[in-house]
Amino acid sequence: QISLEHDILLHPRYFGPQLHETVKQKLYTEVEGTCTGKYGFVIAVTTIDNIGAGIIQPGQGFVVYPVKYKAIVFRPFKGEVVDAVVTQVNKVGMFAEIGPLSCFISHHSIPADMQFCPSANPLCYRSKDEVCMRKEVLKLK
Repeated sequence: QISLEHDILLHPRYFGPQLHETVKQKLYTEVEGTCTGKYGFVIAVTTIDNIGAGIIQPGQGFVVYPVKYKAIVFRPFKGEVVDAVVTQVNKVGMFAEIGPLSCFISHHSIPADMQFCPSANPLCYRSKDEVCMRKEVLKLK
């Protein structure tokens, strides 16, 4: 959980008794599920710490509200071990999801003893001891 800031641009039609609630809803809509290079994926806004005084945009009537909030973010770093769910298997590799992040695992990165089984249903990579197919949970680095 980290502290972040975001500016909300609001049309004059939203000015009224529900103004703060509208700013909150717009914050959730605009930032949840987005990705920034610095902080990674914003999973969820947990608390809104401060909605600053609005700044009127000259000649437009729109108002910008600076909002300070705390959010849960996901930013994997190089070398981190993460759990991934396999979503698709084919002869060139596998696709997996790590939360909001989708990744491809090339067959060159799959252990040599695991072979693609084109006749299997569902498609999978199989070794003597293990089977890796759709919906399996993998540890990735």
